[in-house]
Amino acid sequence: MQAVAEAKLLLTRYLPGELVEGSDYELLPDVYLGRADLRSALTDFARLAVQQFRQNPALESAFLHDYGGDPREAASHTEGVDLGVHLPLMEFGGEGQSLARLQATVDAAREGGFAAVSANDHFVFSAPWLDGPTALAAVLERSGELTLATTISLVTLRGPVPLAKTLVALDVLSGGRLIAGVGPGSSRSDYDAVGVPFEDRWSRFEEAVTILRALLGRAPAPEQARFYPLPDGELLPSPVRDGGVPVWIGSWGSAAGLRRVARLADGWLASAYNTTPEQFAAARERLAGELDRQGRPADAFPNALVTMWTYVTEDRGERERVLRHVLAPLLNREPDELRDRVCVGPAGHCADLLSRYAASGCQRVDIWPVGESARQTEHFATHVAPHINRG
Repeated sequence: MQAVAEAKLLLTRYLPGELVEGSDYELLPDVYLGRADLRSALTDFARLAVQQFRQNPALESAFLHDYGGDPREAASHTEGVDLGVHLPLMEFGGEGQSLARLQATVDAAREGGFAAVSANDHFVFSAPWLDGPTALAAVLERSGELTLATTISLVTLRGPVPLAKTLVALDVLSGGRLIAGVGPGSSRSDYDAVGVPFEDRWSRFEEAVTILRALLGRAPAPEQARFYPLPDGELLPSPVRDGGVPVWIGSWGSAAGLRRVARLADGWLASAYNTTPEQFAAARERLAGELDRQGRPADAFPNALVTMWTYVTEDRGERERVLRHVLAPLLNREPDELRDRVCVGPAGHCADLLSRYAASGCQRVDIWPVGESARQTEHFATHVAPHINRG
């Protein structure tokens, strides 16, 4: 409880008393019971502090004098892995799709000390699938200070200009909280749906990313293009984040994929069910070598692990049901192949798996609840997150 006590001290010292007294924040030890880590507690402090500092510059000066840093960096006091959650874009058991379902998941993530919410991208899938960027836009108002991420968007199929307009809108409306994760996608069905040859995906992807980075303010525009038109002028409005919207690239860890990440990306997205902590560590080491060859510092290059399918349950039969009858057919994988790679099963199994990823140098894991998204997110925050050895 020491971490919570420190956060409570920060709250009472720098925030107006009426915001603390008689509120949940006065009862921080109770509020954070079961997930009392410094990161979660200080994230709430940072959110309230930023709001107050906008109204009272003198209060901000006092904080900076005593603390020596931006309150938005308070959650970085602890090193190691933090957590995000994928929005529930598809159904797993007839839950139905609604704005309320998205909002409940974001509320659970925000209140549970998560750092980010993310959305994937498919046009055609084996289950009903909500559009990812639209879903992110729908939860902007509920997302607080959470990072928003696309993990990934199909830039090859959406096209760099239309996707740039969408991403910049998300960046502007969120106040600069967006990470643009992109990839070519691995589903031939998506390509068939828009009439693009699947075999052209990598050559198209290279060009699309180069154009997208220019449109998002990350790099100069290419002089010519083969597959996609170049706009005559600047797309407006521009991103609000200094330096533009960061563009991360998804790669399962192949040599070619990591070279592409090192050359074109601002961060690396790995796929949880396509790797292991040991394989992630090896890929991260190879990526460091590729970054060095590009003259880029590896220690400043961010990463995240996405599509960590999650269903926390102590019931062995329920675990087998999710693995065998939900995930295995959905992903076309054998249950035993998935068993040790995903957070399906007891809380201890999930905490151990994420602790191993933290030890391997993973900086963020985005869980994807396999049904009951809000409840599973809350359950994860209470029964798994406090037991992760974050490195």
